[in-house]
Amino acid sequence: MTKKMTAEFLGTFWLVLGGCGSAVLAAAFPSVGIGLLGVSLAFGLTVLTIAYSLGHISGAHLNPAVSIGLWAGGRFNAKELLPYIAAQILGGLAAASVLYIIATGNGSSIGNFAANGYGEHSPGGYSLVAALVTEIVMTFMFLIIILGATDENAPKGFAGLAIGLALTLIHLISIPVTNTSVNPARSISQAVFVGDWALSQLWLFILAPIVGAMLAGLVYKFIAKK
Repeated sequence: MTKKMTAEFLGTFWLVLGGCGSAVLAAAFPSVGIGLLGVSLAFGLTVLTIAYSLGHISGAHLNPAVSIGLWAGGRFNAKELLPYIAAQILGGLAAASVLYIIATGNGSSIGNFAANGYGEHSPGGYSLVAALVTEIVMTFMFLIIILGATDENAPKGFAGLAIGLALTLIHLISIPVTNTSVNPARSISQAVFVGDWALSQLWLFILAPIVGAMLAGLVYKFIAKK
């Protein structure tokens, strides 16, 4: 379990540092900013690289909603849920701490620090309801893809690619709505440093991904049942 938790810590650290780091440091960098497409690809690449490097140790969940969704789908032991979630949240916070040091290294403020939000804090000004629906549906589809790609009957060796590309696509769709969470650990890590509005809106980015993930686990269990 210690090895699995370490792998989840490191994997989630890389996801937050790579994904949120690209958004904070590189998305709008003068003249060569990577933009929405680049940030979306960065999040997908973090999952893809960790899936193939640490997935054989912990399964590379990197996300409390993923762990909960796998449990709901009968693919993860309930006894391991809390240790996994703790490791993921701590990994995200560690990455946000490193990113904070880097982002403020030129005297700048952290701005919104890639935190998730709705209403006036949504990149596109989308409502609470729009954000809630987006996060539930996107997490639902993410877990359907994860459960399907890692099924014993799925083609071997391609799960990491499918999951990484799925996260890229999810970000391409939903960054304008919520800055894309689908991952409570990623949302918590940024909200802690922003404080204020980010903490007050954090409930949605914990609740919605968990609801979407649990629904996906139950649906996939039904459609895949022999």
